[in-house]
Amino acid sequence: MASSGAAANLWVLLGLGIAGVLLAARKLKRPARPDHGAFITRLELLPPPQPPPPQAPHPLTGLCFAIADALHVSGYITSFGSLEWAKTHDAETQTSPVVSALVDGGAVCVGKTVIDEMAYSIHGENKHFDTPTNPAAPDRVPGGCSSGSAVAVAGGMVDFALGIDSIGGVRIPGAYCGVLAFRPSHAVVSSGGVIPVAPSLDTIGWFARDPSVLRRVGHLLLRLNYADIRPPRHFYIADDCFGLSKIPARRLTQVVTKSVEKLFGRQVTRVNLENYLASKISSLRNCSNGHRNGDSKFPLLLALCNAMRSLHKHEFKDQHMEWINSVKPAVDARIVSNLSEDGDSDIDGCQDVRNKARLALGALLKDDGILVIPTASGCPPKLNAKELSSESYNSQTLCLSSLASMSGCCQVSIPLGTHDKCPVSVSFIARHGCDRFLLDTIQTMYATIQEQVEILAKSNVSSKQAMDEEAAEAAKEKGNAAFKEKQWQKAVNLYTEAIKLNGKVATYYSNRAAAFVELTSYRQAEADCTSAIDLDPKIVKAYLRRGTAREMMGYYKEAVEDFSHALVLEPMNKTAGVAINRLKKLFP
Repeated sequence: MASSGAAANLWVLLGLGIAGVLLAARKLKRPARPDHGAFITRLELLPPPQPPPPQAPHPLTGLCFAIADALHVSGYITSFGSLEWAKTHDAETQTSPVVSALVDGGAVCVGKTVIDEMAYSIHGENKHFDTPTNPAAPDRVPGGCSSGSAVAVAGGMVDFALGIDSIGGVRIPGAYCGVLAFRPSHAVVSSGGVIPVAPSLDTIGWFARDPSVLRRVGHLLLRLNYADIRPPRHFYIADDCFGLSKIPARRLTQVVTKSVEKLFGRQVTRVNLENYLASKISSLRNCSNGHRNGDSKFPLLLALCNAMRSLHKHEFKDQHMEWINSVKPAVDARIVSNLSEDGDSDIDGCQDVRNKARLALGALLKDDGILVIPTASGCPPKLNAKELSSESYNSQTLCLSSLASMSGCCQVSIPLGTHDKCPVSVSFIARHGCDRFLLDTIQTMYATIQEQVEILAKSNVSSKQAMDEEAAEAAKEKGNAAFKEKQWQKAVNLYTEAIKLNGKVATYYSNRAAAFVELTSYRQAEADCTSAIDLDPKIVKAYLRRGTAREMMGYYKEAVEDFSHALVLEPMNKTAGVAINRLKKLFP
């Protein structure tokens, strides 16, 4: 009996232990769902029969797709991301022309996918239908508003999927789920049969894993005739936009740079969009529009973002506040908070900024230019993270998406592998109306881009070295800023940090020597200059600074030698010439 009781207790303890393990596992990893929670409705819209030979088959034959649940399908209620919306609306009597065009083009529509509630957010969370699981990073949000469509493509359930993009609703989930995502030029794809969000910003975009599928869909929806591919002539990397990203800039730009060099034999051009926008849109600085300042290092990008957010909120309220006020649904608190925020938005001014933004980017890119920016400000946030309600996170992410949203330009998000086990991407932007050019460019470059991604991924040491080099350069720039402000010790500390990260750059030692001279630490300055000269025998500033340090320590002969060497390297260097004359007069 005692033995029997002990065995029973053992089984109870084992059962409790297993239950605890399962509970812990559930907390650590979301339970698997057959379709990753991407779909809210399964359906089947079949294409017409194939035309008889010798006519060509339908262009999308063999492909299947899904659509975001803001697009209408006859006989189905469009829920608009909300069960309460679904309860107060009838089934549709007509199918969206875009959906019909794809089906007529040979593709099979297999279902409607989850969107953020009323398509208003960029996170991908939905309390009504649950948040779709990001196949590329299950513990992270999939991005919104077209979360389900991105997940369906990333999970391999469909070949392509449609989404809606006002302020990033296709581009951001594409980036977070690691798939291609295309936002066409504003108003070039029919918006009929789609619930509007903010009409002056709304577009229907699409996702795909394969660039040829992305392009085939684009050619059909844009009603393009096939033509010769026109190669891009200019690639502009927006350095300040990459400053908004939490991913090391070189990790993102190196792939693009090498791909452009390999395919086109050209160098990329570095641009500062802040400066460019300042020269083209003088009224942009006035667009605070009730939003907080956020990152003041990028005031004009933030102003463009604020103008976009004001238009988005104004037009959304114009479209849907009557329903919200009459039905009084339990709308997500973050949406309610945003809609109720006070702010004297100058809508006419925002619309003027939008028009000027299109002209500005059109003038920069012309018909053969590509602007390269990060798609998002970093890795996708974790599920339920505080970051999702952070004004800083929202502002930085929306700053990047505002460029295409406000200019009406076309944009494609391109996956570039992973960083910290999360998908990362860059975006290419072409001027409004250059959709064919952009789709063709991706078709041409995609294989080479992915090849460069693999090369970078295999070179972990080189990748770590590149990150250290970039961090060192950033520390040096901070040191230079501190030096200009006469914060000598802070400058020394920052230059020291740069040297620890990358001790093979002569400039770092020479700059630290300059700070040591200001602190009257002449012995350290002399040692740093010697290190700099050992690394680069032609670094003139190091000879000048060592000469100054040696003169202050009383080593006049050695000081003259240093100044003379500087003069040999730069015969017109006035500082060296003056120093030599001074020392020869004092100590002939």
